Amino acid sequence: MKGNHSKSGNGNGEMQDLSTLTNAALQSNRLGVVEWFRVGERQRVGQALADLKALGVHHIRTGISWADWMLPEGPDWFDFLIPALGKDCSLMPCFVFTPPSCGRKADITSPPRRPKAYADFIDVMITRYGRYFEYVELWNEPNSTAYWDMTQDPDATLLGQTIGSAAYWARRRGKKTVLGGMSPIDANWLEMIFDRGVMEHIDVVGVHGFPASFDYVWHGWQDGIDSVQRVLDKHKNKAQIWITETGFPAWRHEHREQLRQFFLALAAPAQRVYWYSLHDLHPEAATPQGFHMDDREYFFGLKDPYGEPKLLYRLLANQGLSGLRRHTWLTERASFNGGRRKNRPVLITGGAGFIGTNLADALLRQGNRVLLVDNLSRHGVEGNLTWLRRRHGQDVQVELADVRDAYAMQRLVRQCRAVYHLAAQVAVTSSLDQPRQDMDVNVVGTMNILEAIRSCDNPPPLLYTSTNKVYGSLEDMALVAAGTRYAPLNPQRRRGVSEDQPLNFYSPYGCSKGAADQYVLDYARSFGLATVVFRMSCIYGPHQMGNEDQGWLAHFLLTTLNNRRLHIYGDGKQVRDVLYVDDLVAAMLAAQGDIDRLSGRAFNIGGGATNTVSLLEVIEMIGRLHGQAPQLDYHYWRLGDQRLYVSDISSFTAATGWQPTVGVERGLTKLYRWLAAAQRARRRAARIESVAVASERAS
Repeated sequence: MKGNHSKSGNGNGEMQDLSTLTNAALQSNRLGVVEWFRVGERQRVGQALADLKALGVHHIRTGISWADWMLPEGPDWFDFLIPALGKDCSLMPCFVFTPPSCGRKADITSPPRRPKAYADFIDVMITRYGRYFEYVELWNEPNSTAYWDMTQDPDATLLGQTIGSAAYWARRRGKKTVLGGMSPIDANWLEMIFDRGVMEHIDVVGVHGFPASFDYVWHGWQDGIDSVQRVLDKHKNKAQIWITETGFPAWRHEHREQLRQFFLALAAPAQRVYWYSLHDLHPEAATPQGFHMDDREYFFGLKDPYGEPKLLYRLLANQGLSGLRRHTWLTERASFNGGRRKNRPVLITGGAGFIGTNLADALLRQGNRVLLVDNLSRHGVEGNLTWLRRRHGQDVQVELADVRDAYAMQRLVRQCRAVYHLAAQVAVTSSLDQPRQDMDVNVVGTMNILEAIRSCDNPPPLLYTSTNKVYGSLEDMALVAAGTRYAPLNPQRRRGVSEDQPLNFYSPYGCSKGAADQYVLDYARSFGLATVVFRMSCIYGPHQMGNEDQGWLAHFLLTTLNNRRLHIYGDGKQVRDVLYVDDLVAAMLAAQGDIDRLSGRAFNIGGGATNTVSLLEVIEMIGRLHGQAPQLDYHYWRLGDQRLYVSDISSFTAATGWQPTVGVERGLTKLYRWLAAAQRARRRAARIESVAVASERAS
């Protein structure tokens, strides 16, 4: 329910940097969130309260609609909403909207026929709910024709009477008052409010700003807030200045800019900052301006409409506000000077993931410069970037971007001499929940990379990581259960699945990866690009934080280390060939080193027939490593789960001489030790952070 904002000019004018982001600016008592609720959204209120607790945020600003109060269900709704928010949070209600029946015109933008009626409404709300809030915000952007019809009140006399009488009465009732947020920040409008005699009853001046999105002419928070402060000083007024609404819509997956604008708002010279908002607007809902009149309105949340946290939410929840300062470097853009192609960096999409991290480390140790592109959508991967930066310094550059952003991909690909495209939606289960998003990431994202490469004068070569899921569930393979594993009845199948196996996309994930796989191969045929596809089996190794949906070996080990029960889907006799990540990296480097000869081909890459293992056999190995095997719960088979998949790696071996070197037990032992050490390090860091936060609060 965000209001209108200035839309003139063609640059955001933001001159402020993050050098002013002091420890004082990162005090948690300065930060609030803005979240609007529609009548009846009780479940979403509960989710918002849970999110506030997870984020360590205590202040919330929400709209209290006079028009909603007049509905038959209005009082019951507010009897729920205001106590629910005010019981555990510092609630600032923003009292908005004239009911059509009370307006000079039958419209919610109209001034009320009787200005004192607004004050009467405030009085009723304070009487009924006043114990749940200290501040009241009076009207929402009263200088905006979206919420106040200036044609009915051209000299703002009614506005002054409406707000002034409400502010006077709220003060009499023991409440502090907040002047509705100026948007745009306008010192002349504030002068008018002084002229109308309103400011003598105001404790806080609210300002709104949406730099880099809606406020196209923008000179920084310092400039705007200074202009307000000068008016207050002129009138010897001691009102505080709060940013009562600001945010950034990550509508083109611009999580870097959302993080940057959050930091800049915190660095502003305001006593409190309210960030808009917790949740994206649901795509089936309408904004005050109309249904999808401006798609940016739908993407301001810290979470998407399905509850998935964005980067800023995760950093806040995991690091706390005081810990965010360590991540300001994520807002920087990668900076390479170009030059001759051989001196340009190697680009890795999905570079913060576990494969990307190991690949980057190997390339950097060889003396290459590396550009990592990642949207950091996977929990915890920012730690991989920190490790690489600490290990390799400025030779590794990071660009917080999303492969679905075609313009960003074109800009980045043109800087590079080779591309490893690893970024993907990687879980079958997630593809079943959100097939459209799965397609956007895996197909559209890959097309953006291909088109960016094709647009280059000297196109860089591409290695794309596909999946064995393009072969489907392999139900035509006759199997027999032999002890702890399945085995093929046909002896010729024991070498594994070759590239001659017919493609049989299964599940949305199989479809999206398979489609991208075929596009990559066809761009070699149709446009002469140098491309290679790896159809990969199970990869494991350091920097992997697996879960049930992806990275199952690491997931099994982490479950054991955390003394949790392990869920087995099926009977546990499923067989996979597993490949240690160092061997995969060696294969990748070999493919890029000879990509002109290998171009246009797909290769099955995994541990091969000599590195096969069943789930039950892995559990037995873990028991020996850990001294105790995890407790098991069995569940039904999952859609498209292959009972046996082994890669026939003979084609790539014949083409390059590459072969796996790390056996299953050795690799699993290395991963177990790495995960155990990483877990101990995280616990130590958490203890140190807890002490630091407690010390900061005490001071």
